[in-house]
Amino acid sequence: MGDAVTCRLRVDPIACTGHGLCAELFPEWISLDDWGYPIVTPLPIPDRLLEHAKRAVAACPKLAIVIDPVQPRDAHDRSA
Repeated sequence: MGDAVTCRLRVDPIACTGHGLCAELFPEWISLDDWGYPIVTPLPIPDRLLEHAKRAVAACPKLAIVIDPVQPRDAHDRSA
């Protein structure tokens, strides 16, 4: 058996300028704080939502949000 890989979203807070496009495109996983900066759910993204995540990443004008692979043993780690 091979190890399945899941993904998580990660925001670079230095690069992000708070456009909010990511939250508009992927509200299931991204909310905005009081200043318009993204807050991402730290859990692995379900396969059924991965296309939404990719669309949100592609739309970021500052390339501040990325999809990181997560190995299965880390997939349920909520402290990320």
